[in-house]
Amino acid sequence: MQSARNLFSYRKYWAKRFGTAPFLPMSRAEMDALGWDSCDVILVTGDAYVDHPSFGMALVGRLLEAQGFRVGILAQPDWQSAEPFKALGRPNLFFGVTAGNMDSMVNRYTADRKIRSDDAYTPGDVAGKRPDRSVIVYAQRAREAYPDVPIVIGGIEASLRRIAHYDYWSDKVRRSVLVDAKADLLIYGNGERQIVDVAQRLASGEAISTITDVRGTAFARKQMPEGWSEIDSTQIDTPGPLNPPVNPYATEEEMRTPAVDAPPSETKVIRFAPRRPKLDPARTVIRLPSYEQVANDRVLYAHASRILHVEANPGNARALVQRHGDRDVWLNPPPIPLATEEMDAIYELPYQRRPHPSYGDAKIPAYEMIRFSITIQRGCFGGCTFCSITEHEGRIIQNRSEDSVIREIETVRDTVPGFTGVISDLGGPTANMYRLHCKSPEIEAACRLPSCVYPDVCHNLKTDHTPLIQLYRRAREVPGVKKVLIASGLRYDLAVKSPAYVKELATHHVGGYLKIAPEHTEQGPLSKMMKPGMGAYYKFKELFDKYSQAAGKKQYLVPYFIAAHPGTTDEDMLNLALWLKRNGFRADQVQAFLPSPMATATAMYHTGKNPLRKVTTSSEEVQTAKGLKQRRLHKAFLRYHDPNNWPLLRDALRRMGRADLIGNSKKHLIPAWQPAGTGGSPEGKRTRAGDFRTQHSGLPPLPRGVGKAALTRARPPRQRRRPTGPS
Repeated sequence: MQSARNLFSYRKYWAKRFGTAPFLPMSRAEMDALGWDSCDVILVTGDAYVDHPSFGMALVGRLLEAQGFRVGILAQPDWQSAEPFKALGRPNLFFGVTAGNMDSMVNRYTADRKIRSDDAYTPGDVAGKRPDRSVIVYAQRAREAYPDVPIVIGGIEASLRRIAHYDYWSDKVRRSVLVDAKADLLIYGNGERQIVDVAQRLASGEAISTITDVRGTAFARKQMPEGWSEIDSTQIDTPGPLNPPVNPYATEEEMRTPAVDAPPSETKVIRFAPRRPKLDPARTVIRLPSYEQVANDRVLYAHASRILHVEANPGNARALVQRHGDRDVWLNPPPIPLATEEMDAIYELPYQRRPHPSYGDAKIPAYEMIRFSITIQRGCFGGCTFCSITEHEGRIIQNRSEDSVIREIETVRDTVPGFTGVISDLGGPTANMYRLHCKSPEIEAACRLPSCVYPDVCHNLKTDHTPLIQLYRRAREVPGVKKVLIASGLRYDLAVKSPAYVKELATHHVGGYLKIAPEHTEQGPLSKMMKPGMGAYYKFKELFDKYSQAAGKKQYLVPYFIAAHPGTTDEDMLNLALWLKRNGFRADQVQAFLPSPMATATAMYHTGKNPLRKVTTSSEEVQTAKGLKQRRLHKAFLRYHDPNNWPLLRDALRRMGRADLIGNSKKHLIPAWQPAGTGGSPEGKRTRAGDFRTQHSGLPPLPRGVGKAALTRARPPRQRRRPTGPS
């Protein structure tokens, strides 16, 4: 893996003399109180400003402040005009624009494209405080306010829209958000390295148009610069029909010229690729099919998605370029992961760890969920195709030190109001990837596989959970800490490799219920999700039950599942429903697949192709539930116990030839009778079943907070779980 300059080795900007702000200012009055005549950087965000490292605007703002810059915050500004974007004056260096910790479209719309009635990142859980496609709207308003100020966009919304992408809400392929926002620079992934480098170079007088060599950024340019070699992505992974066999005796001119008697519709030009010396990866760019091509050809779209994911390892990724009209959108390779020392320093910056005082007593649900939790690592090498973590944070795990985590626990204990002695989570995107890595740095830097744990755990992956066990033990010993819970997503296929970890978890860190995500029981959808089979689930359950019993505790697993994922048939959902009934599970909140931008599963949904393998017109087809009726059916199978779903399920079972599952005994899935007032019956009003909880028949109710806070509405694309990294 290449090295990178330490984040805190830059010479501090002259404005460091102003010191540390209690809160980054959101008004002119606060700027005046700090003695500022202007801001060097203004961050525009779709979230309320919470000065906590789990909120991107706070993390980036405090990091830039540590570099000596004066940073202001425009949180959820009124986007109807440019005037609110002038509230803090003209920034000296740039506007940093983000939609917030969630994609604005995922935040506002359900998987069925219905408008949500709440927003957990807004005071009072009030919806409608940010526009659709917030990055585009905010960037346009900032440009109107100060046309000459550079605009840098980032965060998960920009990160997942960095190239031409399928947009579920408009059901079409949209251009790179860099083009639509008319921004000067796009930062993708965790952006600490990029934002510090860009700020320092702008502060030294460099023009934004010349900053084209920063890893983890995207920008637009008219033509290929000198000294670069270009590779057509179709030479790496050829899509479409195969060319006819090449005549080994043909001249180069003959190879370039189509056969005279070939019909026009079948004419194909054979690319002639003469031998050439090995190219320098640092000066080589891969040309993806253009926006216009992927918008009109689903095979090329799937191909482009495959190449993007193949070129995602910071150790070997090459630059990518994609034509948009008369300009190229150029993507530099991903950023170098942060070192432990850098992670420690970032998370120990002087955060107030609470919302800005201007919100008064209003509750911000996302803050309430994470205020007693600690981030210990970033990244995920799971590679789940429906998930946005790997696309955004990368698959190289970045870790904090034990000492730094313990210091933050002590800070939470001593400074956060309402602390009762319970750390609500110690994790990150996943609970148990802390300090897990490849056995060989050389292999890690060269690997292009999308997952280290599918179809099985890689033999090169170190799965020793000892460092995590040691961290848990130290955390429990902190004076004033009564309990340390683990709420992040647990990779149980990794956990079973370390029974000692499962014992530690079950004995000390579960509050009665542990959430895990098998996602499905059938191989069809599981293979498209890149998730392990139920064998790993059963093995983990056996260990979990064994150690829970040994500890004298009654503890239960709460499994989550996804409906309507690409590759899922009606029969798959029926089999899942039968599994749920056999095991006594009643899911009162279900998750339907939501095609988030740039995810591999979204490419499957849009194209009907499987980009996990080589994509051609005749390659594997992926069937997906797209119509509203079929998506409702798949969700109904997950909630087979809800009388409102019984009429739909009866019709489906008869159509599938499984009427034998309709009846009034325990062996039947659903009864033949219908309660009055249910299933759309006019005798009564349909009521909402459950209360955002997953219940296990015969078990006590879930405790308050296990359900709604954990089973958040955007779980399928995994954008709501521990928001780490910059916006």
